[in-house]
Amino acid sequence: MQPIYLDNAASTRVTDDVIALMTEVMRTAWGNPSAAHPQGAAARAQIETARLRLLAALGDVGGKLGDVIWTSGCTEADALAVLGAARLKTGAIVLSSIEHPAVAAACARLGGEGRRVVEVAPGPDGVLDPEAVAEVAADAGVVSIVMVQNEVGIVQPVAAIAAAVKARSPGCHFHVDAAQAFGKVPLDVSTLGADSVAIAGHKLHGPKGTGALWLRTGASLEPLWVGGGQQKGLRGGTQDAPGAAGLGLAAERAVAALPLARTRWLELAGRVRQVLEANKLAVKQLVPDQRRAPHILALGVPGVPASALRTVLSSRGVYVSTGSACAERDTKPSPVLAALALPAEYGMVRLSFGLETTAEEVEAAAQILADVIAELATTAARTPA
Repeated sequence: MQPIYLDNAASTRVTDDVIALMTEVMRTAWGNPSAAHPQGAAARAQIETARLRLLAALGDVGGKLGDVIWTSGCTEADALAVLGAARLKTGAIVLSSIEHPAVAAACARLGGEGRRVVEVAPGPDGVLDPEAVAEVAADAGVVSIVMVQNEVGIVQPVAAIAAAVKARSPGCHFHVDAAQAFGKVPLDVSTLGADSVAIAGHKLHGPKGTGALWLRTGASLEPLWVGGGQQKGLRGGTQDAPGAAGLGLAAERAVAALPLARTRWLELAGRVRQVLEANKLAVKQLVPDQRRAPHILALGVPGVPASALRTVLSSRGVYVSTGSACAERDTKPSPVLAALALPAEYGMVRLSFGLETTAEEVEAAAQILADVIAELATTAARTPA
């Protein structure tokens, strides 16, 4: 049996059309985009086509509201937004307690430099209260909120949070980490209320090592490094035309496919639940469908360690991610699982779907998952405490 890949929230396969476009750009537009000769112009033209594609996918057709800065991924885009804005803003740095490490580590660095950093915890449903964020952001210089939490897929009310924060602190820079949101839930920068939005190519069936930061016109950042002045001085270095082309096409395709993909992903998740229920397993869906991104299904499994679940599933050709609310030997405790009050004796398994995930794969994986949970639960019951 071919391995079944259900870890698309971690990374996705680059699709054949994206590979073909990137290969063509490498062959035909290999010049330095900053060069004045025709080879440079060819590379610039590819980047411009990609820029317009990405802006349209983000809801900013033609770049009337802002522009994109090409980066090496969402981690760099987050760092550029958070550190870059903080260098120019006074006031506190506000983030949620369930941010991705890309944001949390950047904020921790600012805290180490003497800046006041404030974390806001979500409610027991894992959702942030806009007014609670706004209350602590009254003197904020930077506020950063994840749109879809990466471990369990909770969708945060980012537009409402941005509106509440801007009402209290209109001069702050409001940043959104949209790595798990873009192409998975509706995202329109014209209504989001953010000053910057970070995305990653490899979450969209695009190439790894590519990402972008959408920056609203009028928002200012200090660059992370200086160089030859590329990208309006915000990111020096020779631009990657093939990478930009691949990301632009992947973003366009992901957003166009979303309406049908959402329905299909919800159906796939429903089939997983049906198989587990048919096997009479007490597995808990951690986030209701109405509050989660449709491509992520996080399940709590009683009495089964996450590490054992991951290892056995992998040995049987099912690739997923797992986690725990308490620290295991090789992991750190999860703030979001703690916020959801996942009991310490529960392991968590995250199944995440991509545009290429098939119903047949999910059907087979669900039965393997049911078998593994039953076996591990039986083993744990026989093991003396």
